[in-house]
Amino acid sequence: MRVRFLLKAIVALGLFGVPLMALAQERGAPARIGVLWQLSPEPSAQAHSALREGLREHGYAEGQNIAIDSRWARGDVKRFPALAADLVRLKVDVIVASVNHAIEAARAATQTIPIVMVVPSDPVGLGFVESLARPGGNITGLTWQTREAVPKRLQLLKETIPNLSKVAVLWDPTEPARRRQVEEAEAAAPAIGVQLHVFEVRSPRELEGAFAAMAHARVGAVLVEASAMMGTERARIADLAAKNRLATIGWWRGMAEAGCLLSYSPNVREQYRRAAFFVAKILKGANPADLPVEQPTKYELVVNLKTAKALGLSIPPSMLIRADDILE
Repeated sequence: MRVRFLLKAIVALGLFGVPLMALAQERGAPARIGVLWQLSPEPSAQAHSALREGLREHGYAEGQNIAIDSRWARGDVKRFPALAADLVRLKVDVIVASVNHAIEAARAATQTIPIVMVVPSDPVGLGFVESLARPGGNITGLTWQTREAVPKRLQLLKETIPNLSKVAVLWDPTEPARRRQVEEAEAAAPAIGVQLHVFEVRSPRELEGAFAAMAHARVGAVLVEASAMMGTERARIADLAAKNRLATIGWWRGMAEAGCLLSYSPNVREQYRRAAFFVAKILKGANPADLPVEQPTKYELVVNLKTAKALGLSIPPSMLIRADDILE
């Protein structure tokens, strides 16, 4: 009789649409959030802090009603499938996946556990979601790129170096979805008044040769397109650019912090803080298929003045006024 009563109660609750996850939290069982990080703990510290901060804003705190299980790829994207499978074995309630490789690994590992994206380049083109408005599966969250970002980076290089005529585009074809960014640069270049030279780099071993080829082509600046490998090798890219006296702009503030001249990108902390909104919605019973993917609304410009001085460049005052952060 007792078992039959409990079964009836569960069915009744289901008919009223009460999520089982929410019921578990009401009973005091903490929700488990798995996070797939591209880098190591130290360079991810600010983003990790922003995620926890965002969760607290929505009523979720570690040690109280949630537990966070972080897994670190430490710059090696080949580790993501095993890390994602580990989180699935732990039966986490939600997976927060940072970059394209992490999202793909999480998708391959589970079609049932909700996945929250943080910085994918093209979630529709990569097939992570059916559309931004209606994701349609177990994946939702944020996207990193908008069509205005790449042309804006080219424009910023031109503002910094008014007589700039040739720009190198450095990209990684092992991530085919990044080709769209190259195409956006090619489409924008004529209006900005620069000629593009595209250089493909498939591994860190090819970076030195690419920069030597840039010097031979007499380019004046480098637009570094996003990829996991480029992010991991950001300090080496900045060093090679300095040795070849080339101004560089990257897609992420970590590039400027590593020594590139400029970066123009969404605010990483804000992306992770906002990802917590999606996690909270899902923990409270929302279906990820019905949560529209959000695009970034605020970009930040970071200027590395130390690099500018080393290159003998004078950053226009108008750009310094607009900069969100100036590194000296």
